[in-house]
Amino acid sequence: MIKTKTFFYTISLMLFLFSCKKDEGSTCVFCNSPQTVTFEVCEESDGTASVNGEGTGTAYDVYINGLEAAGTTCGN
Repeated sequence: MIKTKTFFYTISLMLFLFSCKKDEGSTCVFCNSPQTVTFEVCEESDGTASVNGEGTGTAYDVYINGLEAAGTTCGN
C-alpha cells in the first residue's frame, strides 16, 4: 500500500513539473481598446503573432505596431 502511494505521488509530481514548462520562444502581452475586451497577443518562436492562441501569419512587431496605431493599448 505504501509503495502504491509513493509511486502515485512520484508520478503526479513528475507530471506536474513537466506540464508546467513554459513554451519556449513565446512572449505574450495583453491588449485592449475601447472597442474590444482584453485579448492576448503572443510572439511565437517563428516571429509571428498569435491572438488568443490563433496564428495571424503576421510578424509580431508589425502586428503590435498596427494595433497601437489603431489606438489599442498593449502591455503586461
